[in-house]
Amino acid sequence: MKQKQIQHLYMRAGFGIGLNALNNLKSMSKTKIINAMFSASENPIPIQLDLSEFESVVQMNTTGRNNSDLKNTQELLKKSRIKIRDLNYTWIERLCTTDAILNEKMTLFWANVFVCRDNNILHFQQYNNTLRKHALGNFKDFIKAIAKEPSMSKYLNNRQNIKESPNENFARELMELFTLGIGNYTEQDIKEAARAFTGWSFKPNGDFFLRKVKHDFEKKTFFGKSGHFDGDDVIDIILEQKQCARFICGKIYTYFVNPEIDAKRLEELTDYFYQDYNIKALMHYIFSSDWFYEAKNVGVKIKSPMELLVGINTIISMSFVNKKQLFYLQKMMGQVLLYPVNVAGWRGDKSWIDSNTLMFRMKLPSLLLNNAQINLKEKGEFEDTFTNYYKQKGKNRFFKVNSDWDAFNKQYGKLRPAELKRLLLVASTDQDTEALVSNLLVRSNRDFCIQLMSLPEYQLC
Repeated sequence: MKQKQIQHLYMRAGFGIGLNALNNLKSMSKTKIINAMFSASENPIPIQLDLSEFESVVQMNTTGRNNSDLKNTQELLKKSRIKIRDLNYTWIERLCTTDAILNEKMTLFWANVFVCRDNNILHFQQYNNTLRKHALGNFKDFIKAIAKEPSMSKYLNNRQNIKESPNENFARELMELFTLGIGNYTEQDIKEAARAFTGWSFKPNGDFFLRKVKHDFEKKTFFGKSGHFDGDDVIDIILEQKQCARFICGKIYTYFVNPEIDAKRLEELTDYFYQDYNIKALMHYIFSSDWFYEAKNVGVKIKSPMELLVGINTIISMSFVNKKQLFYLQKMMGQVLLYPVNVAGWRGDKSWIDSNTLMFRMKLPSLLLNNAQINLKEKGEFEDTFTNYYKQKGKNRFFKVNSDWDAFNKQYGKLRPAELKRLLLVASTDQDTEALVSNLLVRSNRDFCIQLMSLPEYQLC
């Protein structure tokens, strides 16, 4: 594979690639490189925070409550919300350090398909690990597991879905956002599907169970089929619709290939995926296809905030002294992991960029890697926000980041500027950018790296 092809693969299947890793792959065939990437993601490791202090809540909800238990529960719920932030930080650290990079990238992708939010850390950590477990598995097993997750049950009100008064929220989003897309089902299909999911609930420890007295066991008619369907049956019928494979392939195409869908390629992927709904096989097919590496698909996708942040870390390893600043960065860029904006998730691509966020993203490398002070001379929402954060009691504040420049210098210190530029910028550069780069004062590869990361083209992958 050519260098740019390897970079393209690792930009889409991961968050970029460092020089040493790139050099190790250059002599390998495309098949071996791709197989090695999948092999590294075969056995994903779940994230496990220390949640021992919350075990008493599970026990209490099983054995009953008293007034002191209720007070203790309220305190633990506050701690649980703090733990959600810890899960956020831990997941980002995982993205920056894992060898199973494809599985983590897929987990990030699915988190914006099966969008969910929960303040119960026990349930939400379980949900995040369910995404991780099935990220490269079988889609049918995946969607059935998601439907039984307590976090999803709460988020879309399926726990309140009982035969006496069916709640249609989960059934509607299952088809509109998770499997088929709007306009590919009827209102009657939603009503019948909601009946099939009645009585679905969970135990305090997160295990699924069916409340039989609340489940509608009567006959239902769904997508032209009639029977005594339950939720699993409804999912089976949904997956029989080829539109389901097309809908999921469309999401995968815009995320991993190109924001602009090629109709011919979409149908090609749909036919392939519809055979058995094997996610791993589909992704292997995409990354192995020659058309994936065509110039029209390279450097045309705007990096998500997480792709930008983790991508910088791929070149210069860094850690935040104050984790709250990492949370603040996510808020400023519009993507806080585990805190989706709504049930539809983040729209992605061009929606990441506006006049404020673009300025912030281009300043980000200097802010993180140079301990730079933000320029407060200009006016506007972006600068005012920074004023509030960086100017408190008349003192300037800085991002406290530990950057491993020694490791950077060992790996990149002797590269020629042109080689460093080729490594960091995969998108095509216009004449203005080329002129700008050629006139940059290159005192060291450290400075040049930060300058390259501050270019608009670095926002693309």
